[in-house]
Amino acid sequence: MTDATTEVKVTAASDIEVDREALDQSIHEFAGPNGDYYVNAFHKIHDATSPVPNTFNLWAAVLGPFWSASRAIWGMFWTFLILEIIAWVQIGRGAWGNPGADMAERAERQQARANELLERAGEATEKADIDRFTKLAENIQKAADSSFEKAAAAQSEAVGIMITGLLMLLVFKLVQGFYADRVYEKQYSNWRTDPSSTESGRSTRNTVMGAVLVAAIAPLIVYKFTVNASLPLLDAFPEDQVSEMILGPGEGTLFSNLASWMEAQIDAAAAAGGDVFDGIVSGVRTVLDALTIALIGSPWPVVMLVICVTAWRAAGPRVAIFTASSLAYIALLGYWDVAMETVALVGAAVLLCVVFGIPLGIWFGKSKRAYRAAEPVLDLMQTLPAFVYLIPIIAFFGTGNPPGILATIIFGMPPVIRLTALGMRGVPDSIKEAAVAFGASKWQLLKDVEIPLALPSIMTGVNQTILMCLSMVVIISLIGGGGLGKEILEALQYAAKGPGLLGGFAILFLAMVMDRIVQGAFRREDEKL
Repeated sequence: MTDATTEVKVTAASDIEVDREALDQSIHEFAGPNGDYYVNAFHKIHDATSPVPNTFNLWAAVLGPFWSASRAIWGMFWTFLILEIIAWVQIGRGAWGNPGADMAERAERQQARANELLERAGEATEKADIDRFTKLAENIQKAADSSFEKAAAAQSEAVGIMITGLLMLLVFKLVQGFYADRVYEKQYSNWRTDPSSTESGRSTRNTVMGAVLVAAIAPLIVYKFTVNASLPLLDAFPEDQVSEMILGPGEGTLFSNLASWMEAQIDAAAAAGGDVFDGIVSGVRTVLDALTIALIGSPWPVVMLVICVTAWRAAGPRVAIFTASSLAYIALLGYWDVAMETVALVGAAVLLCVVFGIPLGIWFGKSKRAYRAAEPVLDLMQTLPAFVYLIPIIAFFGTGNPPGILATIIFGMPPVIRLTALGMRGVPDSIKEAAVAFGASKWQLLKDVEIPLALPSIMTGVNQTILMCLSMVVIISLIGGGGLGKEILEALQYAAKGPGLLGGFAILFLAMVMDRIVQGAFRREDEKL
């Protein structure tokens, strides 16, 4: 029994030794140069029971960001590059800078002003003027003396500033030395998990890149913040000189030439496609007029009743009560007509977004090539600030509600397209294969299988589109759009806080009502499924 136990222990010790040798070989492979040091350091880190660092990497402390770059630890590189630059700025301010330069310049200006007032007092003939100029000169002279004292005090602190910078640099170096091995050990763990995504060893390319970054960043920042009058080239980009080099003398700037060219191109496109743009505006106006007649032309009790019943049927009694309360708030404060105009604007935009967005989303969901081609356009539509694309909208379509709806469509259509495509791609292939095996045609597969299964994602996209279109209400008022956005714009122009807040609450209630109705309808449809 004793011999068997001893044999087991020997075998276990042998296995541990084999595992340790394999680990050491792996660390050597990862670290490359100075592999023995990192083997010992990583073992110390693994065996440590305290969070206090128990290793010190001298080269990391001495070389700082250069060591981090050579080992591809870029997070540590950028962190300590910034910290060391801050320390060097303090050292430079104390060693060769002039901390009191700004105060000294201010004192010289005050002294010059005091001397000017004294000269005017000497030239004055009336006693009242002499006394006034003299008193002003005395006051400014006191301020100048105070500024000179502060400048001298700041200059006397130069040694203290330099010592502070040296202490900061020493602390940063020590921190890098104590924590470098721990950070590198974490990178080793990531390398063991996925060698293809984590760099290993000491790379000459990374070392050179780190040196270039340090040389390009650190000297310029230290120079800029320690020299009293730095080069004008560092303070402002020389766009005039660059434009002159590219275009030639007397040809204006790149900005003026490019802006003039773009304006000419837009004007030419607007003139060439005038009939097309007018047709688009006419189509949008048709949809808007139909909704406006239904919401504003119909008796208000009928409209309110239809909306409340729709809320009840779609989302239940609680949402219906909230909808009735919101509509009562809008009506009692005199916002009924403009609120219904807002609903018409948003409804027209959402209707057009859904009519064009869902088919496009279905197409993009079934064709990866089409989606890849359209994705940059969708990103541009969703990320470009609305104020930017209002400019070409005005140039091509004019001002008023229809152009405002077109601007809203640009901003509100991407969610329904993206989420429809996402829902279509999320339909399991096994279900589609089963439907085809039972003889379903492409149209039946789309109508009876793919769209019903993608409906939750599609409805989420519709909901997002509604809210994004409603968020454009105030912005489209800048190009002549009506509705509650116009009320908010007027309140902003005249700083009318009360009317602005009341109108804002009206928009908020409209958004909440639309969101609750759509969400309620979606939940009920989901329960049916």
